[in-house]
Amino acid sequence: MHLIETFTTHRLLAERLQFQHLNELDRMHQDSQVMATLGGIRSDEETRLFILNNLHHWQQYGFGLWVFRDKVNNQFVGRAGLRNTNVDGINEVELAYALMAKFWSKGLATEMGEQILKIGFEILKLREIVCFTLTTNKASQRVMEKLGFKYEREMIHANLPHLLYRLTV
Repeated sequence: MHLIETFTTHRLLAERLQFQHLNELDRMHQDSQVMATLGGIRSDEETRLFILNNLHHWQQYGFGLWVFRDKVNNQFVGRAGLRNTNVDGINEVELAYALMAKFWSKGLATEMGEQILKIGFEILKLREIVCFTLTTNKASQRVMEKLGFKYEREMIHANLPHLLYRLTV
């Protein structure tokens, strides 16, 4: 198993998601602007469960989500990574990302995604990765397209219409 605990991008530092990130994730999960496209606000307890599930995912698969910080001032930027998910009964690996609103539209989601995809394809030897977002989330759709994902189809996720994209090596 290849546990990638930390890595850097041009502007960001990434570290494996841990319980010590609870306060930052709580702040993100209780921001209505950020969570509008991520299933809505989460309580402290839901965020604790989110972290526990992600810690378990790391143990089970050797990869998961990382927390990202700005290299200049160490500010919490967001979270992103790879996780196993079920899409219409099929096991897939998903690229997931979420950024604090003040970091939107700066190319950071694309920067995070590029490095995570490199890890997924070159180190984890994945053959394909999916990504999905609400049909209304144009910014996220642009990130997926910049990363090379190709639109596949519409789907229902969390009882809402989403667009499914796929990247294959």
